[in-house]
Amino acid sequence: MADLAKGSKKLLNAWAFYDWANSVYSLVIASAVFPIFYGALFSKAEIETIVVFGGEIRSTPLISYVTAAAFLVVAFISPLLSGIADYVGNKKTFMKFFCYLGGLSCIGLYFFSLEHIYTSLLLYFLGLIGFWGSLVFYNSYLPDVAFKEQQDSISAKGYSLGYIGSVVLLIFNLAMVMFPSVFGFDISISNSILENGTEAEIQTALDTAKGAASIKAMQVSFVTVGVWWIGFSQYSFYFLPKGNKSNRKVTSKVLFNGFSELRKVYNSLSENFQLKRYLGAFFIYSMAVQTVMLVATYFGEQEINWGGDDEKTLGLILSILIIQLVAVVGAILTSRASTKFGNINTLIVINGIWVAICITAYFITSSMEFYVTAGVVGLVMGGIQSLSRSTYSKFLPETNDTTSYFSFYDVAEKIGIVIGMLIYGFIDQVTGSMRNSVLFLIVFFGIGVILLLRVPRFSTK
Repeated sequence: MADLAKGSKKLLNAWAFYDWANSVYSLVIASAVFPIFYGALFSKAEIETIVVFGGEIRSTPLISYVTAAAFLVVAFISPLLSGIADYVGNKKTFMKFFCYLGGLSCIGLYFFSLEHIYTSLLLYFLGLIGFWGSLVFYNSYLPDVAFKEQQDSISAKGYSLGYIGSVVLLIFNLAMVMFPSVFGFDISISNSILENGTEAEIQTALDTAKGAASIKAMQVSFVTVGVWWIGFSQYSFYFLPKGNKSNRKVTSKVLFNGFSELRKVYNSLSENFQLKRYLGAFFIYSMAVQTVMLVATYFGEQEINWGGDDEKTLGLILSILIIQLVAVVGAILTSRASTKFGNINTLIVINGIWVAICITAYFITSSMEFYVTAGVVGLVMGGIQSLSRSTYSKFLPETNDTTSYFSFYDVAEKIGIVIGMLIYGFIDQVTGSMRNSVLFLIVFFGIGVILLLRVPRFSTK
């Protein structure tokens, strides 16, 4: 472990590089390949519903509810763990634990199947907990490694590195899925069909074999995510400090220290009116942002007319690539806009753009419309995430217990996601269409704009 000074270039780059390591989860697992794989399993089995916990449920509400359950767990355990980490000064140990939990769970998704749905959903559940659990501690490092004037730019750099790194791996995974034979996946068919089958039968057999090989390639892509995540995170772990130096020893009270720290953060909001108002706005609009990010591919898989399975797979992954590449530019432009116009004013404009996106999404049906919408989503997705994190960091009071404050931030975000995913899944289940679920997102972005207008405009530069 290297001992680097706060604000040093190497330390800042090491912190930002964790985005390069872990963002492959949010792209390949949460956004791109896994949703396509999940839909393909139901399509291959020629079913739309499955019996889980004694009840029959459609595929998309099921994954929405499992996602909400995982975020509920993260919301509960993050204040407990972050409080302990700040108390004993070893936040990096906790960050490592969740990184390895997430990475190994991604590798385990190789075995995901409808026949073993409970074990499969558990691996998905643990992977999500690992990813978001590690972010609690990763985000809390920001004020520890960067001075206030550095936080907007290094936060944007982290997101940009994450987008670029995840795109690199996704392109590799896309090549495996679209051209499985090139990577050694078996697409052969039986000799009897080759010798006795009609041209149509041979083509059907070839399409079936290629489809099975593509699914196998998707499973292998989950393994690449786990290896990438764990492997590249070692660079960050080497340079990041253990945590705030502390001589305090672990006692029986430590177990409840996280909740105590969370309560202190909540009570401190009455003394920081700007932070309190901002958190209220963040809770509402983040609920909608994260829901969009988690369900966008499922929406495209079910609601957009692609023309065929191969076209759907290619189109969905290309859409995600568009989002990721444009998001790099969006994060940089948002950082510059915040410097010129202020953080809150920039966030208000971005939320207004999100309202327009959701209205448009309700009506789109063609692949080209989906591509255009994806480009606009990418432009504001990176910006709103990066700027939200750095704005919160700037509003914090001077304190050594930064993890507890970021735990509070993360709890607000996670509870918002739980509510958002439950509402989205419920509307989808009741109405039978994800398109109707998009309507409620408009309301939350609109409320976000109103609440941001109420945040006092003290300097955040």
